[in-house]
Amino acid sequence: MSQSQYKTGIPARGSGEKSLGFSTLAVHGGEPRPKLGNSLATPIVQTATYTFADTQELHDHFQRRIEREEYGRYGNPTQRIAEQKLAALEAAEDCLLFSSGMAAVTTTLYAVLGHGSHVVVTDDSYRRTRQFLTQILHRYGIEVSVVPAGDYQAMEEAIRPTTRVLVSESPTNPYNKIVDMERFAGIGLKHRVKTMIDATFATPFNQRPLEFGVDIVMHSATKYLGGHNDLLAGAVLGSADLVDGIRSLQAVTGAIIDPLAAYLLVRGLKTFALRVARQNANAQALAEFLAVHPRITAVHYAGLPSHPHHDVARRQMRGFGGVVSFEIAGDLKATSRVVDACRIPQIAPSLGGVESLIEQPALMSFYELTTEERIMVGIKDNLIRYAVGIEDTADLIADLAAALDCA
Repeated sequence: MSQSQYKTGIPARGSGEKSLGFSTLAVHGGEPRPKLGNSLATPIVQTATYTFADTQELHDHFQRRIEREEYGRYGNPTQRIAEQKLAALEAAEDCLLFSSGMAAVTTTLYAVLGHGSHVVVTDDSYRRTRQFLTQILHRYGIEVSVVPAGDYQAMEEAIRPTTRVLVSESPTNPYNKIVDMERFAGIGLKHRVKTMIDATFATPFNQRPLEFGVDIVMHSATKYLGGHNDLLAGAVLGSADLVDGIRSLQAVTGAIIDPLAAYLLVRGLKTFALRVARQNANAQALAEFLAVHPRITAVHYAGLPSHPHHDVARRQMRGFGGVVSFEIAGDLKATSRVVDACRIPQIAPSLGGVESLIEQPALMSFYELTTEERIMVGIKDNLIRYAVGIEDTADLIADLAAALDCA
């Protein structure tokens, strides 16, 4: 079976066959035919170790004459199918799954950085990623420069001879800022520095950074890729050589995804395109409603023409994602009253599942900071982050309208 056949999961008719649509890839991509035991669903291979028929098979495995598993920390058949499906969706040469999004981030950075090296990260990248870079890696002799998001001149000026990687996120959390992928990748190419994008908010349905020349794409697969708030997983995608180097470190650190989580990820991806398309539509409608509401002072959603990066988003994205952040006229307590008055979204961290979730970043992620400290890092007391699910659009709008009116 050719590599292209294996990635799509559908036997090829010929070299001139039209590329498959996104929903078709979501259902069939990466799944071999036939599967183990002629199963239609991807089997859960629940084992920690694998047996060899004889010592010759052992020789063949280590000399890479055959492809098979050896030990659970190095991979699992269920995991491999999930990885191949994600690689097909992202149009990547290879994918590696982890036990969480942060496990993917930290292992990847450890793999590409070393003592005396330097990394540049934008100031609105995921909070825990920035914490890892600025508070942990310095212990190991790794230097970090934090530059303003969207300031490509500052990013380029921050590059040193020891710089190994540029790190950013797009869209960002919680303000939905958009990185110009071509400019970002171009800076890395010009200075021979690897580029890394956390594309969790976008998903491969809305944006494929690798197509713009970005080297490494990361996802918290816990979010949109799993889609049902019932698993933890992270993914790293890129060239086969890059991913293989990260895989070698993962084999040592052991930050692996378990077979059940991999199975749930495969199952969630079957409806991935349908879910994200609905979440895109719901978020766009919610943002447009909020943009004209008298109690709302700002809406942060790239699908609105008022968003500062709207033109960039239109150029490089299919849809604008399922997270809408907005500010109300009021203080922390007034904002809490609106959140509490909503009846459909539940108060919870995370995003990307079929259920709508709502939160105040000032309380959920930055509770330990004072108002002044939160403002310094860009988190306002009157900010609400709404991660839309797949509920009926009219119901979400009516619920939020009632909450804004009565709170």
